[in-house]
Amino acid sequence: MDVEFSAHPTSFLPPLIRISSHSAGEIATAIHKLKALYWSPKPPPLPATISLLKRSFAKPIHDTSVPDSGYASAEEDEDDMNVQEDIRHVADPAAEALHVLRAEPMERAFAVKWITGFIARSDAWRDLAACAEDSDARDRVLDETSALLAAFSMNPDEYDEGVDEAIVRSFCFPSPEGSVVLELNDAPLLDHDHTSVGLQSWGSSIRLGERLCAAPAEFSLATSHVGKPKPLHILELGAGTGLLSILAAKILGDQGPSPLIVATDYHPDVLENLKTNVAANFPLSREPPVAVHVLDWEFPVCSPPLNMPFDVILAADVIYEDDHARWIKGCVERLLVRPSVDNPEGGVFWMIMALREAGRREGLDGTVHKIFPDVGQMEEGVEAGLKLAVFMMEELEKLDGIGRADETGYKLFKVKWVDSSAEDD
Repeated sequence: MDVEFSAHPTSFLPPLIRISSHSAGEIATAIHKLKALYWSPKPPPLPATISLLKRSFAKPIHDTSVPDSGYASAEEDEDDMNVQEDIRHVADPAAEALHVLRAEPMERAFAVKWITGFIARSDAWRDLAACAEDSDARDRVLDETSALLAAFSMNPDEYDEGVDEAIVRSFCFPSPEGSVVLELNDAPLLDHDHTSVGLQSWGSSIRLGERLCAAPAEFSLATSHVGKPKPLHILELGAGTGLLSILAAKILGDQGPSPLIVATDYHPDVLENLKTNVAANFPLSREPPVAVHVLDWEFPVCSPPLNMPFDVILAADVIYEDDHARWIKGCVERLLVRPSVDNPEGGVFWMIMALREAGRREGLDGTVHKIFPDVGQMEEGVEAGLKLAVFMMEELEKLDGIGRADETGYKLFKVKWVDSSAEDD
């Protein structure tokens, strides 16, 4: 359905001072109009050949009642070609007017200011939900609003291209051994499926990628120094576009035995895009150094190669619901190398997550602190044995041009095994 806009298109946005009087449906309608204004779907392309226009005549395909002299067909072809030329060159006044409105900087600035103001007032507006169903609807509106604010951070020249185009992003990370370069395909998100977020590279994975390349040894991305060198086993949870797994493979390169690197995710489209990215970054490899496998955190099936423990587990921006931290902990407990005589410390789990101050994902870092306790604050009286605990937590700032607009920073967690029975002794 087409959306009509007045000379001042953002006039349909309700005044923020009276935002509490508007329902989730009313705000959702305003957000959808705003998205349609700046990123309306592209019209279907014109037919490539004139033969498609001929088929519109109400005449049997095999009608031989009138002989074809050849001249009539030529005249029809010429007329149809003229019609086609007219179609291609007649300007659409409505489209031109819409293009002018999109390019108007004051209108765009007002739209961004309104979205920012709405997000700032989102807590009070969400608390006005009349029931659980209304609360869920308001959460969805906040998610859409945050995503739209992120879209506005794009270059204005990209408006006509829309926000649903796949793009190839190039990354160059400095490292002690020289720059690490990779290219990733960011596919368009699926509006109907929130689990498709892994189709794009998020700011948290980029920030952790910078750290991995700058100091690989600090993140255990080196061959073992205990006994004989052995292949590292590296696992990425919620790999998405595969940025961290591909970086790990490039960092390790020819260092000792070839590592086993497994990138996992759940959504089938994400997995296909992940395979594409792995193949594109290792075009000369007969056997890509990163294996791609499906893994459901809630009901993990640890079939090969997930039937063995991993020395390093990586995860970036994988907490989107309260249950995610609990499910991920269960996976890490099953898949992280446990301490042994040859490896007293066991494996390490590195997780980074974005901090958001608005929307339903606000404060989700609290679920991580609840599920993975700090090693210095382990509760007394817990069941003796190996437990996962946070050995280090570092806050990272958000950098310009990286990450979604609703992200304010990042938290990096280093999680390892701790022997609670040893603590009691």
